[in-house]
Amino acid sequence: MKSKLKNKAIALRKEGNTYSEIMKAIPVAKSTLSEWLREVGMVKEVKQVFTEKRRLASLRGGQARRNQRITLFNKIIGKAEKEIGKLSKRELWLLGVALYWAEGSKEKESRPGSGVMLINSDADLIVVFLRWLFEICHIPKDQIRCEIYLHDSYKNEIARFQEYWSQKTGLPLSYFNTVYFKRNKINTKRKNTGDLYNGQLRVKVYRSSSLNRQIAGWVRGINKGF
Repeated sequence: MKSKLKNKAIALRKEGNTYSEIMKAIPVAKSTLSEWLREVGMVKEVKQVFTEKRRLASLRGGQARRNQRITLFNKIIGKAEKEIGKLSKRELWLLGVALYWAEGSKEKESRPGSGVMLINSDADLIVVFLRWLFEICHIPKDQIRCEIYLHDSYKNEIARFQEYWSQKTGLPLSYFNTVYFKRNKINTKRKNTGDLYNGQLRVKVYRSSSLNRQIAGWVRGINKGF
């Protein structure tokens, strides 16, 4: 019986079957199967079939691992999102100050009278910043100026980016008439290209040098508040 099982295993191996496939047909331990098949060879055509099976199995394994990572990612993100809850007005105020502290334009001695200005490619960040300007700083919408910055390889797609930023911010298309272009690097290593690329949006507040100084005072307050 053992000899028959061995001969069957050898025949299956020569046909290009993997260990897993053979063990489904012959109930033996993997160590035993390995001992039986140690010196078994395959013809070239069968080797190619076997190699393709291994490649497909690897792809299936890789996809399974990706699915696991996505599931874990969504679980962590969902749990963390619920931990934030609804923000109070004070929390929004401090969040906006910290956001501007990190990303906004500051007044310098060499450039006095600078207004409030922030540029970023993250649409969600821009939306939070605009909400902060409207709800906390009480800036009227007609005091907002928006400028889109694109790489010059997208000169023929301006309308797409204007539509994107209008939809994300909720501001009319007329706010996005100003577009500037940056020269593309030939050997760019940027990952945000094609459909992932939406350019950058610079939000400027008209006549806002006093607000910029007020924000600088809020930043000092945060530094002294610990």
